[in-house]
Amino acid sequence: MRILSGIQPSGTLHLGNYFGMMQPSIDLQTKGEAFYFIADYHSMTSLFDAAERRKNSLDVALDFLACGLDPKKSVFFRQSDVPEVTELAWILTSLTPMSLLEKCTSYKDKVAKGIPVNHGLFAYPVLMAADILIYDSNIVPVGQDQKQHVEVTRDIAVKFNEAYGQTFVIPEPQIRGETAKVPGLDGEKMSKSYGNTLEIFGEEKPLRKKVMSIKMDSRMPEEPKPDADQNLAIQLLKLVAPAAVAADFENRLRVGGLGYGDLKKALFENYWNYFAEARKKRAELAADPAYVNGVLANGALKARALAQQVLKRARKASGLE
Repeated sequence: MRILSGIQPSGTLHLGNYFGMMQPSIDLQTKGEAFYFIADYHSMTSLFDAAERRKNSLDVALDFLACGLDPKKSVFFRQSDVPEVTELAWILTSLTPMSLLEKCTSYKDKVAKGIPVNHGLFAYPVLMAADILIYDSNIVPVGQDQKQHVEVTRDIAVKFNEAYGQTFVIPEPQIRGETAKVPGLDGEKMSKSYGNTLEIFGEEKPLRKKVMSIKMDSRMPEEPKPDADQNLAIQLLKLVAPAAVAADFENRLRVGGLGYGDLKKALFENYWNYFAEARKKRAELAADPAYVNGVLANGALKARALAQQVLKRARKASGLE
């Protein structure tokens, strides 16, 4: 079984990235042949600063390795170090119906929110399809918001296979339902695009300030809150605190007597402690950039060897060879 997933270096990684993609991917690296990449081509649809892209790409590598990705158990690389993926994207886009892309809710949501869009953002699912198909991927761990894009990949692969003969493996999405959609500080989906994130490796004081600024309703501490499970701080606490601790705070909020300030303090402390070991490891990795770049270069060699085989198969099937 081959597992494939990628993450954009379009900004600082946050709790949504961790629980939606990073942790599931790390958990899967012992259950199959894992290919994980830094999606720097994809970041070009929203990030237009070259120096920032380089910095972010290194930061993503540091974050992922610090959180537990093991280069001995997985293939970790930069997307752009495998340029074959862009050729495959063109081959795929030539038979992708416009209507298929127009239905993608991620694109439509960004348009609705007034986020500037471009052709790259519209065609994002085709490049994502190439990312997945070029490694003969079987399993694609994604957040709920990316499930549709994997379905688009499946549709494109089936269409190609029907047109040119059996060429591509049809992948399956794998979604962790309980954490696939992590709420942001405003209650919407946590996303860099929406500016509502809680960073994995941010500075202590700014992070504390963010947590303490989470808006709550006007109910007094002593008032029972039967909807405690819908409270944003409780939802986030359940991700980073031991189950018994989170359950205790939820119950205290439900029956009354717990102030929102105390709840948010508990959220921050548990959040800060959750990533304590990873912060220490990240500092060690940051002091040895040659090692990190070596991991990415070695991963790219392995990934490209496979990508070239699959691309050759697609070129031959479609009459380019």
